Amino acid sequence: MQAETINAKELVGVYQAGSHHMVGDGFPVRNMIPGAGVEEQLSPFLMLDYMGPEEFPPTTSRLGVGEHPHRGFETVTIMYHGKVAHRDSTGSGGVIGPGDVQWMTAASGVVHEELHEKEFAEKGGLLEGVQLWVNLPKAFKMAAPRYQTLLSSEIPAVNIGEGAGRLRVIAGEFRGVTGPAKTFSPVHLYDLHLAAGHRIELDLPEGFNSSLFVLHGQVLVNGSQTVGEVEIGLFGQRGERVVLEAKQDATMLVLSGEPIAEPVARYGPFVMNTRDEIIQAVQDYQAGKMGHLS
Repeated sequence: MQAETINAKELVGVYQAGSHHMVGDGFPVRNMIPGAGVEEQLSPFLMLDYMGPEEFPPTTSRLGVGEHPHRGFETVTIMYHGKVAHRDSTGSGGVIGPGDVQWMTAASGVVHEELHEKEFAEKGGLLEGVQLWVNLPKAFKMAAPRYQTLLSSEIPAVNIGEGAGRLRVIAGEFRGVTGPAKTFSPVHLYDLHLAAGHRIELDLPEGFNSSLFVLHGQVLVNGSQTVGEVEIGLFGQRGERVVLEAKQDATMLVLSGEPIAEPVARYGPFVMNTRDEIIQAVQDYQAGKMGHLS
């Protein structure tokens, strides 16, 4: 396996979920970032919650998370099963289902809700997804909010090989294929499905913070270490090459981003650079400056 170590990114840690809890009344989540004990090492990624998988019975109730604010970062929701409806105080909204991605830039501030889509709730079914929080550089924290709906049909997929699987490029670039997400700092985000016994080589930029979150299956990294189901593997910044081999059919997310070397101040749904900016965010929300849902 010596060849696999040349210019390889070292896997420096493998972590399990830090907590398992409900978000609102509709999203059972396992928190991987920062609950697993990694945070600064993954900038610009602030949070990763794995939703489900959980089977919901039919209901006429609107399950989910009601009206709440955000400022200073982006939320990225990747759906695998089920449907979620979103609307916010800018007038944006929509429904995302299997394979779709919702990329919401809160920036200067939005108020929004995330609920099980009405027809999905009435029929019941399996809900599974991932929500990421991505930090914004200071220069963009007070920019205008925006909302990107990335439908499955709009996210390019690269076939790895006959029967080996596929890699969907949500953001960034892979083998000359560019993802549709517009980002404020350099980010590569891949949704990777790899069949048992097959492998893929990735080139992730030196100096970037990179990690691998395995939703299902088991993956051998650089021929030596294993990342298992609902585990996150953290890579060092040095090197570029990562070789992944599926020991079982595997579904995973690959996250790689340029670190934002700025102070981080966090309070609930607000992520700024200073405590004073957090206080201002709370005051602005309470004064209705982030809007409300009608």
